[in-house]
Amino acid sequence: MENNKQVYNLPNIITISRILIIPIIFSLLFFREEIYGIYAAAFFLLAIVSDFIDGYIARKKKLVTNLGIFLDPIADKLLVVTILIMLIPLGRIPAWVVVIIIFREIFITGLRAIAGEKGIVISAGMEGKWKTGFHMAGIFCLLVYYKHFYIDFGYAGLILIFISIIFSLVSSYKYVKSVSGLILGN
Repeated sequence: MENNKQVYNLPNIITISRILIIPIIFSLLFFREEIYGIYAAAFFLLAIVSDFIDGYIARKKKLVTNLGIFLDPIADKLLVVTILIMLIPLGRIPAWVVVIIIFREIFITGLRAIAGEKGIVISAGMEGKWKTGFHMAGIFCLLVYYKHFYIDFGYAGLILIFISIIFSLVSSYKYVKSVSGLILGN
């Protein structure tokens, strides 16, 4: 059992702060004015940076905890799913795209849970990391959305999201392939 000193360490506090940023972004997306999208994008960028920082500190200072292992991916999924759902009524992303992304996240989380029950840890492959990178860049662009510096951020965001879906499908196939024996009971 982890003691409170281990649980309330800097990486976990940063992760919890990332979760607390989600309602701020959520609230900003109720406003349709361009400036609120830019504010939301700034908070989203802060959340992304904090994700790298908390992971780096946890590994570097050997502050990895069960709470952090649990909260970090939850924070990431809550952030992405909340924003994507909020972008649908703004007309920035089609609902069917969001459904594919959410379905994939739930499916892979389930596969990881099955593997974890058998004592097998499935690490993110390179395709999954590329998926995440394109996902985050796409969401950032969809938050900014309007044209700035001769760049149509809405269009760029959709292109990046579609690229992330391709990487999602490839990584999902590899996940299924790697745990198919577990699922079939072999």
